[in-house]
Amino acid sequence: MCDITRPDWANSSDLLRDYYDNEWGAIVSDTPGIYERIVLEGFQSGLSWEIVLKKRPAFREAFDGFDQAKIAMYTDDDVARLLDNPEIIRNEKKIRAAITNARATVALESAGVSLAGLVWSFAPEDPIGPGPDAGRSAESTALAHELKRHGFTFVGPVTMFALMQAIGIYEHRL
Repeated sequence: MCDITRPDWANSSDLLRDYYDNEWGAIVSDTPGIYERIVLEGFQSGLSWEIVLKKRPAFREAFDGFDQAKIAMYTDDDVARLLDNPEIIRNEKKIRAAITNARATVALESAGVSLAGLVWSFAPEDPIGPGPDAGRSAESTALAHELKRHGFTFVGPVTMFALMQAIGIYEHRL
């Protein structure tokens, strides 16, 4: 018998159970970790999280370990290379968003602002949050707006709510 109560989405496969039990909701407070999760949340948009998790090792390899400084230097040749890679999700808008978001991350850092610090500045006073099925929150909406103001794309309120849950800004309770 399992001691962990999981939401339905986390019970549908061993991969999702392992992710939920060992990663989802754990504190991630470094810029590289948050950048990677923003990219992966963007790629997940319209798809299942399980697909993204299965492809995560290939994403890490194809995107230079999610090194935002390297990705910020990507050219159209890199976009073409990524579009030709059958191991990742080959969506040009999402690939270009990963590059745009790397450039925005580098620009933030150049201005003396860390992506991690910016994201965590939107943590609510109540870490329990609105609940795992809310889909968005006032904080995720404000975070999405602020990231977009800094040039990020594919960072809507729902995607940022998922990010905030995944990196431990909201404690998960069922």
